[in-house]
Amino acid sequence: MAYCFIKLFVLVLGLGYLMINEVEARAFFVFGDSLVDNGNNNYLATTARADAPPYGIDSPSHMPTGRFSNGKNIPDIISEYLEAEPTLPYLSPELRGQRLLIGANFASAGVGILNDTGVQFVNIIRIWQQLGYFEQYQRRVAALIGPLQTQQLVQQSLVLITLGGNDFVNNYFLVPNSVRSRQYSIPDYVPFLITEYQKVLERLYDLGTRSILVTGTGPLGCVPAELALHSLNGECAPQLQLAANLFNPQLTQLINQLNSNFGCNNCFIAANTNAMHLDFINDPQAYGFVTSKVACCGQGRFNGIGLCTGLSSVCPNRDIYAFWDAFHPSEKANRLIVQQIVQGSEQYMHPMNLSTVLALKPIETKV
Repeated sequence: MAYCFIKLFVLVLGLGYLMINEVEARAFFVFGDSLVDNGNNNYLATTARADAPPYGIDSPSHMPTGRFSNGKNIPDIISEYLEAEPTLPYLSPELRGQRLLIGANFASAGVGILNDTGVQFVNIIRIWQQLGYFEQYQRRVAALIGPLQTQQLVQQSLVLITLGGNDFVNNYFLVPNSVRSRQYSIPDYVPFLITEYQKVLERLYDLGTRSILVTGTGPLGCVPAELALHSLNGECAPQLQLAANLFNPQLTQLINQLNSNFGCNNCFIAANTNAMHLDFINDPQAYGFVTSKVACCGQGRFNGIGLCTGLSSVCPNRDIYAFWDAFHPSEKANRLIVQQIVQGSEQYMHPMNLSTVLALKPIETKV
C-alpha cells in the first residue's frame, strides 16, 4: 500500500514538473492582418481567404493552409527561431489542452487599425475582437493551469502584431474619393492612425504582455498590385510610398513613447519592415531574386491584377521571386525579413533586435 502511494506521489510530482516546464516555455501570440494570418479566415464566411491552390504549394503538405504565402509566413519562421511548434489559428478546433500553452494566432486577413478597414471582406476578426479573443484565451488557459501560471506565461511570451497596410491599401486608396481620403490628407491621416494604434498597443500591455514586436508597413507603392495600377515602367506609386514613409517613422516614435510611458526599455520593439523590403526591392539580385516587381502567382501586368487562383500563372521557382502574389512576400522574402528581425541593426530594429530582447528576458526555470 505504501509502495502504491509513493508511486502515485512520484507520478503526480512528475506530471507537475512537466506542466511547469510546459508553462515556462515561451508562448507566442500573433495579431494582425494577412501578412501574419495562418488560417483563422478559413473558419469565416469571407472572401479574404487563402484556402485554395496554389497557396501553400511549398508548404510541407503542398496544400493550402490559410497562409497568404507559397509556404511559411513570418510567424512560422519566428516559431522556428524559438524552436517551437507554429502557433495554431485561434479558431482552429485543434487549439485545446496542452497546445494552448504554445500560444495562438489571432490574425485575420483584411483587418486594419481602424474598424472600417476591410468592410468589403464582411466577416473578418477586427483587431479589437482579436484582443477580446486573447482575453478569452487567457481564461481558457487559467482553467487549465491556474491564474498565476497563466499570468507568468503571458508575461514571458513574445507577441507579434502587424497592422497598418490595409488602412491605406484597402481603405484610404481603395477607391477614388474614398470616405477617409475626403476626411484626411495623407499627412493628417497618418497621425490619426498612429493615435488609434496607440490604443491597441496599450491594451496589449494591459493584458499582460511585455515583449511586443510591432512591424511597420512594407513599401506599399512597390507591391505588384500597385505597380499594375499606377506604374508605367515599374516605378513605385508615389502616394502610397508617401504614406509608408510617413507612417513608419511615426510608428517608431510611438514605440519610444510607449516604452517611456510604461518605464520599460524594450516592452515594445519596432521592426522597420519597410527598410527590410526596400533592400531587396531596390537590389533583388543581391538577395537571389530575379525580380521584385512581378509576382510569382497572378495575371495581368506584373502579375498584379486580381487574385492568385488555380487559373493564374505560377512561376516554377518561388525562391527567385520577392513577391508570391500581388501583395504578399514569398517564403524566401519572409525568411530575409525574419533574419533582420532576429539579428538586424538599429537601422531595422529599434531599440534592439529580437535576439537581444530575448537574451535580456530569459525564461526563468524552477529547480
